[in-house]
Amino acid sequence: MTATAPTHVRTLHHWAAGAPRPGGSARYGDVTDPATGAVTARVPFASADEVGDVVAAASAAFPGWRDTSLARRTQVLFRFRELLDARAPELAELITAEHGKVLGDAAGEVARGQEVVEFACGIPHLIKGSATENASTGVDVASIRQPLGVVGIVSPFNFPAMVPMWFFPIAIAAGNAVVLKPSEKVPSAALWMAELWREAGLPDGVFNVVHGDGEAVDAVLTHPDVKSVSFVGSTPIARHVYETGTAHGKRVQALGGAKNHMVVLPDADLDLAADQAVNAGFGSAGERCMAISAVVAVGAAGDTLVEKIAERARALRTGDGRRGCDMGPLVTAAARDRVSGYVDAGVDEGASLVVDGRTGVFDAEGEGFFVGPTLFDHVRTGMSVYTDEIFGPVLSVLRVDTYDEALDLVNANPYGNGTAIFTNDGGAARRFRNEVEVGMVGINVPVPVPMAYYSFGGWKSSLFGDTHAHGTEGVHFFTRGKVVTTRWLDPSHGGVDLGFPQNS
Repeated sequence: MTATAPTHVRTLHHWAAGAPRPGGSARYGDVTDPATGAVTARVPFASADEVGDVVAAASAAFPGWRDTSLARRTQVLFRFRELLDARAPELAELITAEHGKVLGDAAGEVARGQEVVEFACGIPHLIKGSATENASTGVDVASIRQPLGVVGIVSPFNFPAMVPMWFFPIAIAAGNAVVLKPSEKVPSAALWMAELWREAGLPDGVFNVVHGDGEAVDAVLTHPDVKSVSFVGSTPIARHVYETGTAHGKRVQALGGAKNHMVVLPDADLDLAADQAVNAGFGSAGERCMAISAVVAVGAAGDTLVEKIAERARALRTGDGRRGCDMGPLVTAAARDRVSGYVDAGVDEGASLVVDGRTGVFDAEGEGFFVGPTLFDHVRTGMSVYTDEIFGPVLSVLRVDTYDEALDLVNANPYGNGTAIFTNDGGAARRFRNEVEVGMVGINVPVPVPMAYYSFGGWKSSLFGDTHAHGTEGVHFFTRGKVVTTRWLDPSHGGVDLGFPQNS
């Protein structure tokens, strides 16, 4: 963080009431190109007062958008979808430039986010209520869903487009106004999407962006006009968001960290399992909440599986995501150093380092933030490479003798975001699906991210709150129920009666 914005790089802005809003704070953060290490922009860090100004813009826009017809809302959603489809490569390039993931991975992120936009285009059906005629004599009862008001979204660095799109298409379609606080590491995608909403015809103030650090997050969490907060990030911050937001009377869905296990049974196709372990462990340099970071090899699967994973890991090309490499850099120098520190710790604690990603030749210019694919074998549950969420390209293999041991190991972990089992035994797969204490389960699928019409969310320390992201749970989160009981009386009424109303 720096105190002033230098003149040799562009300075970004907030977005409120349909237009750029320069930062008035004296604090700024560096935005870097992770493949080269170069500072490419400075982002303003909003004060609590600046957050309040952005929330005020959203509050002013909410009544008009709430009262806009569903027909008009869906027209805007469809237009946004069309524009996003036509210009998706632009957004993917922005993501790669600030996060570092390879272009194909960034394009996939945009595509998965767009699926939620398409789901939200069906809001007239998703939000409709129900009615009962003549529930009591001459009395009709109806239930309706109404928007909350101003809703806050705090999104992480690893998916600058997809994670916000888990939330804001549904929130906007349901009639809410949005204040998005993106990660200060990857701020440009949020501003790009704000401009796209304006082009799509969204009224000014319905979608707003405010940049910053913890001060901005706490301002969102405590502002009385913000009715809900959606968050994705580490478990300690998710707990803080949940506790602070709920203490201030807000709905909160706070998705936390993960330690995702991939169980490989001896009967599995080990070539398939090795391919998918590499894809799920090293894709996006392991900076995914759904990344596989622990492979649990059961029985005789271990030696062969480790050999096959190592062979594939060594063949990967790591470098600038715009050069056709397989894997890009980590997001910051601090992230690189943190991951390298965990590799050091794994060696010190006695794990077998099969592939060392700390050194190597990386296909990039400058001083990028690289750690290559790293593979440990014979990892034990007490080692820090297992207990901690490393959030980097480090894959740990644990060995157990039986399915029951593997299941117990997964269920004993405090995280419960995603898991997978690789097997050709349908009975074992069905048993695993039933017994594992994890929110998203893959059977021969290593990254079981559900479609937009299903919910995304984990169990245990991977979720604070009881509502998952997107799907019908997202619609429920961004609306609240109201029941209306109606009687149209005859001119001659029954007179005063102080007794409790009874159905008749």
